[in-house]
Amino acid sequence: MQGRLEVVVLYLVVFLGAGLGGAFRLGVNELAARLLGIEFPFGTLIINVLGAFIMGLLTEYFAFRGGMSQEVRLFLTTGVLGGFTTFSTFALESVMLWERGQWGPSIAYVALSVFLSIGALIAGLAIVRLIIQAQTV
Repeated sequence: MQGRLEVVVLYLVVFLGAGLGGAFRLGVNELAARLLGIEFPFGTLIINVLGAFIMGLLTEYFAFRGGMSQEVRLFLTTGVLGGFTTFSTFALESVMLWERGQWGPSIAYVALSVFLSIGALIAGLAIVRLIIQAQTV
């Protein structure tokens, strides 16, 4: 019985984290639309790059520091970041730009999303490594 309760708790923390991440995503999208307009999907681009960066920070922190419970790790990564990042929306917006004949922006959006997200994740990993190394010296 204990095992089932633990599984239910894991699903619950992911559920709560995803709701929070989705709310953050809505806020970033609305802010980006107000500040940058809606002609280009800046909000989704920002969300995916920021989400990749934060994922890099968290996973490297968890790897170096350990001690985080599975519930906390799942809440933050699968839950909050899973609800925050928007790969399916990215795919839809890429195709919508393409279908509107905006081939240049569509290609730029795909390239920027992929390369900036990977770069942001690497930056997150590197930052935590530097902090950890500085603390161990």
